Amino acid sequence: MDLPFKVLRPLAARYAPTLAAEAFARGLVTTAADGTQRAIPPGATPVVLDSDEIHRRHRLSWLLSTAGFRMAQSTVQGRDREVLLGALSPLERRLVERSSPRTKALAITRVDFLVGDRPRALELNATIPAMPGYSDMAAGAFLEVVGTAVGLDAPARAALVRQNGSNVEALYRALLAGFQQARGRTPGRIAVLCRRNDSQLSEVDHLVRRFAELGTEAHRVYPDEASGGEQLTAHGLGFDLVYRHLFVHRLAETPSPFLEAFFAGDAAPGSQLFNGPAAHVEAKSNFALLSQATDDRALATRAGLDAEMLEAIRTSVPWTRRLVDGPTRGPHGEAIAGLVGHVAANPGMFVLKRAWDYGGKAVFVGPAADEPGFATRAEAAFGRALSWPETVEHAAADHRGGGFVVQAVVDVPREAHVLATPGGPVDAEVFVDYSAFASVGLTPPPGWGGVVRASVSRIVNIQGGGGVLPLLRREVWEQLAQAAMSMESQQAAGRS
Repeated sequence: MDLPFKVLRPLAARYAPTLAAEAFARGLVTTAADGTQRAIPPGATPVVLDSDEIHRRHRLSWLLSTAGFRMAQSTVQGRDREVLLGALSPLERRLVERSSPRTKALAITRVDFLVGDRPRALELNATIPAMPGYSDMAAGAFLEVVGTAVGLDAPARAALVRQNGSNVEALYRALLAGFQQARGRTPGRIAVLCRRNDSQLSEVDHLVRRFAELGTEAHRVYPDEASGGEQLTAHGLGFDLVYRHLFVHRLAETPSPFLEAFFAGDAAPGSQLFNGPAAHVEAKSNFALLSQATDDRALATRAGLDAEMLEAIRTSVPWTRRLVDGPTRGPHGEAIAGLVGHVAANPGMFVLKRAWDYGGKAVFVGPAADEPGFATRAEAAFGRALSWPETVEHAAADHRGGGFVVQAVVDVPREAHVLATPGGPVDAEVFVDYSAFASVGLTPPPGWGGVVRASVSRIVNIQGGGGVLPLLRREVWEQLAQAAMSMESQQAAGRS
């Protein structure tokens, strides 16, 4: 990050307002329930990685995603099914029980990492792993605007965008590969299913446009618009493939017996769904089972985890357990007489997360227990501001959403970045995470990349006000940096 920051910080005032406007125009926003949009701040300085490192992180994400899928599937179809099914809503549980025996692949997953000396995986997303569109918007806007600012012409800028890769194109290829495996042909029309005023509606619309540009007709479809016989239909059209950008529990807001049957695999047999119901894969109690499997050979064997998967878990997944009191082994193999008391007594060591939740709403970071945001989260979850020991006590007694898991803290330093705003560049010391996309059960695997988020909060989340930093391959950055330094040299020569 140091070199991009040094090269671009002196130039940022020239392009930051234009970059903010371009990112907004491309759809780097969240949408409120009333339809108003809030800008997601794009980075005016990028994160630069070697292509080999991006591939290594993708491979790690694939190993963890595949292991998580196998663990979740074996658990919900085994004797300990309540560990995961008990975390789900009644609707989610019904659909997972009915669909999981037939679920063989996931078109898209996302593993969120904090990266210090190595990537440490915090959680696995498999329900609607967002941000392939946002990542493309951030990188594309950055290359267009900064490329213009350093004197690159339109063909050169377009070449950099192509060279940098596209997560939306990877998603498109994954959906086509999954459909080909399931149906033996390519789909003629894709529905992107989402709720009205989805907070990521602009990303949904971006997917629809890009899928069409890549060669397959696509439409946004809301649950109340969908019906079907042989195929799911909407707007008077039939759809071969349905990409679900909708949490299953959202069907309770607009009940649809047809969609419930479709998600279960009992309706519209002519339409293929990706991803199928996968809440059990994403539940953080499943992540706890992965962590536990490194010390429980029988659990690993039941889930079908191979040696490479176990090594990936061992080296990248922080110690994670369900917050259930009793004796256990801690992060360093130490004997713990009572887990709840131990966690309460050591706030600097642990993070609490509700087993089935999203958006970082019920995440409590022990080292941040004295910060104002901690009290706000505790009040939202438990009705009043709480100390760390009180939060642990309440979390241990709260079984909603499958209760809580406890995870060893992953401590990373803040990084210096510049965010682009309409008013100009804003210097910020931020926590940065890296999310790597993957697919499970697809051959050949798509060319996935990643997405980088930044936040002043330890809980890095776009809905909570975080931004998206452009992720650039090193060979792309080097061409951009060379253009920037060449322009500066020419301007310096002109001033002398």
